[in-house]
Amino acid sequence: MTIFFALLPAYILSIFYRSFLSVIAGPVMADLKIGPAEFGTLGAAWFITFAAAQFPVGWALDRLGPRRTVGTAMAIGTAGAFLFATSENAWVAVFAMGLVGIGCSPIFMSALYLFARTQDVARFGVLSSVFIGLGSLGNLVGAAPLALAAQSFGWRATMLGFAAMFLLATVLAAVLVRDPPVATDASGRQEGLLQGLKSIVSIGPLWLLAPITLVGYAIIATARGLWIAPYMTQVHGLDAVMAGHATLGMATTMVVGAFVYGALQKRTGRSKPLVAWGTAATGVGFALLALLGERSMPGSVLLFAIVGGTGFTYAILMAHARIFFPEHLVGRGMTFVNFLFIAGAAMVQFGSGWFIAMQRGTGHDAATAFANLHWVFAALLLASTAIYLLTPERKAA
Repeated sequence: MTIFFALLPAYILSIFYRSFLSVIAGPVMADLKIGPAEFGTLGAAWFITFAAAQFPVGWALDRLGPRRTVGTAMAIGTAGAFLFATSENAWVAVFAMGLVGIGCSPIFMSALYLFARTQDVARFGVLSSVFIGLGSLGNLVGAAPLALAAQSFGWRATMLGFAAMFLLATVLAAVLVRDPPVATDASGRQEGLLQGLKSIVSIGPLWLLAPITLVGYAIIATARGLWIAPYMTQVHGLDAVMAGHATLGMATTMVVGAFVYGALQKRTGRSKPLVAWGTAATGVGFALLALLGERSMPGSVLLFAIVGGTGFTYAILMAHARIFFPEHLVGRGMTFVNFLFIAGAAMVQFGSGWFIAMQRGTGHDAATAFANLHWVFAALLLASTAIYLLTPERKAA
């Protein structure tokens, strides 16, 4: 419970900051005078710095402990949150989002590290899923409530409020987080950053996990965090608040999905079948969006909600990867996997922005541009699922 009290408020804000831009896309793009390509870069900035920070974060968790790691990084993130709210041009906003990405980078990993070091391995999946499910309240806040607040107070004033909450969460984490005893390898030594990374990349099953780790979460995060609201406004003509309600639907099913996957993993003791079926279903959902989305606004809302629920396999995929790491590499191992999650999201967010801009530049209307993007999403998800099926379910004896 101490882990939840110390880090859950910060994680809620971390989830919020990776997904809020879609809802205030219109005023942000207008105020900063940017198009879809630059908007994709703005969203990617958070994920790029978050991903790059995973390697030093993993080393710091194993060597320095979570308390100093999370406190230092979140102080940087607080500065970025205030800078974003007051940014006057696109490049300052990109830099600010990068600082926020650094601030958020150790939050979830610190919680997983503490779960892994203090709890039984069998409980890791369900604790992670509950933590993600509760943290996904940030997804809900970053939907319709954010749209209403931005409409009432303006996006800058609203984001200043969230910056103040980030500061409070930083203080709470610094005060409550406690470090577990330092772990060592069989010889009683701690591996350095590069030596530990070499040990991690030598774990064969991780390479079969890598494709689905790179694209599974990335596509859901990109659809929810960048494009669902522009899709609903440009394809179906909704206003910002109504698009926020559609976003809320997807955010809600992501929360529900996290809890359902956690419960199923606890009940069956298995992660692989859940990840495989869930990702395949998500791929089919995006294919249906590409085929049918333009024809029906309610149908689009429903399909986004479905892919949000089926695609949120983040926690149980992390639990599957956790099986393959020795105790002294838990911090670096999990942050390596998280690097793949977040690096994939950075690439997909950046690439999707340029893809939409290119599609519109060649004369396609919004409906066609988004349909083509959804076809790409479907293909990536189904191909990565096929590779994932080759991954061993358990660690070799």
